[in-house]
Amino acid sequence: MPLVSEQPIFTIHCALAIIQKLGDTPYGERRVINILRGTVDGPRLTGKVLPGGADWQIVRSDGVVHLTARYTIETAAGALVLVEAEGYRHGPPEVMAALARDETVDPNRYYFRTFMRFETADPAVGWLNNILAIGVGARENKAVRIAVHEVL
Repeated sequence: MPLVSEQPIFTIHCALAIIQKLGDTPYGERRVINILRGTVDGPRLTGKVLPGGADWQIVRSDGVVHLTARYTIETAAGALVLVEAEGYRHGPPEVMAALARDETVDPNRYYFRTFMRFETADPAVGWLNNILAIGVGARENKAVRIAVHEVL
């Protein structure tokens, strides 16, 4: 039996604000990227990503970016879904430098995975409360695309 769904159950595409660089803290280089808006499209869920979420990042001393994002999806039917995602992005130094400059890089050149959980009060999409997901990400210029696969 496979560990995750073969095809994404939906894909998230978000427009992002410029990278806010807070500098080197005792934990590593701290960055915040605000989520401006987005779309959700797929066989199990459609809707939009509402403004107001963000991705809080720490660039570790080994160059790995530790990502922690929280944002809200509004489904096509109006249900609100809280998304929590945490993961890693890493790759060769030149690729990571290009991503830090907000350049679009072929996602096959770096690793970008997140562990995702969802929370909603709407029974129509209550199934989201009971699943875990793995997001396979791709960073684009001022945007991110995440293919969401259900953990089976």
